[in-house]
Amino acid sequence: MRRPRGEPGSRAPRPTEGATCAGPGESCEKAWAGRPKPLVQGHAAGKWERPAWNPGPRSPRSTLRTSPCLPPHGRVRGGSEEMMHVELLCKKSSARTLKDSDCSRKGSPAPNSMLRVLLSAQASSARLSGLLLLPPVQPCCLGPNKWGDHRPPGGGPHAGPVQGLQRLLEQARSPGELLRWLGQNPTKVRAHHYPVALRRLSQLLGSLPQPPPVEQATLQDLSQLIIRNCPSFDIHTIHVCLHLAALLGFPSDGPLMCALEQERRFRLPPKPPPPLPPILRGGQRLEAALSCPCFQRRPQQHLIRSLAEARPEELTPHVMVLLAQHLARHRLREPQLLEAIAHFLVVQEAQLNSKVVQKLVLPFGRLNYVPLEQQFMPCLERILAREAGVAPLATVNILMSLCQLRCLPFRALHFVFSPGFINHVSGTPHALIVRRYLSLLDTAVELELPGYRGARLPRRQQVPIFPQPLITDRARCKYSHKDIVAEGLRQLLGEEKYRQDLTVPPGYSTDFLLCVSSCGSVLPVRAQDPFLPYPPRSCPRATRDPAQRVVLMLRERWHFCRDGRVLLGSRALRERHLGLMGYQLLPLPFEELESQRGLPQLKSYLRQKLQALGLHWGPEGG
Repeated sequence: MRRPRGEPGSRAPRPTEGATCAGPGESCEKAWAGRPKPLVQGHAAGKWERPAWNPGPRSPRSTLRTSPCLPPHGRVRGGSEEMMHVELLCKKSSARTLKDSDCSRKGSPAPNSMLRVLLSAQASSARLSGLLLLPPVQPCCLGPNKWGDHRPPGGGPHAGPVQGLQRLLEQARSPGELLRWLGQNPTKVRAHHYPVALRRLSQLLGSLPQPPPVEQATLQDLSQLIIRNCPSFDIHTIHVCLHLAALLGFPSDGPLMCALEQERRFRLPPKPPPPLPPILRGGQRLEAALSCPCFQRRPQQHLIRSLAEARPEELTPHVMVLLAQHLARHRLREPQLLEAIAHFLVVQEAQLNSKVVQKLVLPFGRLNYVPLEQQFMPCLERILAREAGVAPLATVNILMSLCQLRCLPFRALHFVFSPGFINHVSGTPHALIVRRYLSLLDTAVELELPGYRGARLPRRQQVPIFPQPLITDRARCKYSHKDIVAEGLRQLLGEEKYRQDLTVPPGYSTDFLLCVSSCGSVLPVRAQDPFLPYPPRSCPRATRDPAQRVVLMLRERWHFCRDGRVLLGSRALRERHLGLMGYQLLPLPFEELESQRGLPQLKSYLRQKLQALGLHWGPEGG
């Protein structure tokens, strides 16, 4: 039960009641008068007892070590009692120690908390340190600073005036006041003060609705100050001053801008003179342009067209190989350049070997371009007859380019399908790639040359032509429309009525394959044989499956020559061979796919495409 105020209690006085510090104008004896004596620990018996008051004289040492606000008997050996007094004082500084009524009842002066003493204006540093029983903190030095001397922390003797001058410049209310602060403090002005002054001047002239009038003499004086001190500016300060001076409208040919520009040029290292370009003629100029890495990354067609007018005698095989590789790499179907390469090959036939010829013929097959040069094909046949046994891989590469152009020479086919040539390449490091190319040539002979009666590739030597998607499709899969078309077919037909990325004999990869009955109904693919027999003429017509195979072919942007609608040679060859094997092709051009906005429009587009072939199916989703 709470005791009424003013009623004396039987509790013992707390030790902290006597730990009252003297306020301003009070002595320690007066503050301790009428207070219970504090308890200290005895020396012998480790108990708390009240020490006797002994106001006798003390030695100078004890006087120095005793706090002026503690009684003499409160000082004992060791530092634990001192810390006890400090702890008691700090605990009572944040809460009231005694009620005002108790103080008036006991007749003692009002207690002053530790917080009041610390915040008192009359409290000196020595007195505060004595209250806390700690020696006064002396200013320390942390070693040499950026000025190279031992200055106390907080900056050197000029740190305060320099910062103060910057504040004055930032707070100037008129251009005259701004100039006055700079002119009257020459010893305190630093290089960074001038950009501050120019920035403040632009603010005064632009931010106020009615800017104060600026006298021409004021601007001239400011210019003279900057011109006089700009040799001490760094390059950053010079750039800032140039920018601000231009914004303020200082003339570009005036003394301020000229002085700053001269200092800027003096700071920057001199640029070496550009080397004189060598005089290049014809093929040298073309070789230098094609060998430049920047040119190889960014094809410049107009430069190639201008250099194509060089005469054949000025060109070298190396230059023409660079040009042919550049056209093939960037899918540039430039008839003028391709005709120049074909003419060069015919003129230089005697000096070219098959390894150079395979590189010169590469763009013709890749870009699906048959040159107008009449001697182009006879020239290649003569080179193949002369070089076929010297470089087997180069010979097969030349035939691959001619296969894409549907211009296979019978004599060369007889040679590469002979047992001697096959046995010769079987032990070479490039045996697998040669067998793959020979398999493709055998497929072309089977499908495109029905009148051929020469040697063929044995069945045991045949391998899948393209067992996986082409490198260009794998590299650009994130730009392909294949995923969204697959989702549209799944929602339209169901997962059981189409196959994706299926490789059909003899090794061609298909994007999407459907099995369709004779009446046009889409059948589940897993219940049917998705492959048509190969070779097609080896299967009698009576035993053929009446179901049709529809192949949806994506025609992406990179499947065409650049800036044209001509399919690349490899794409045209695949579609031509699939059609000859009996597959019904349904091309999906990239322009039509890109015009569909969202999956609902794509489903409607696919529905129209399939219905145009006479196909029908059950409810959407199977």
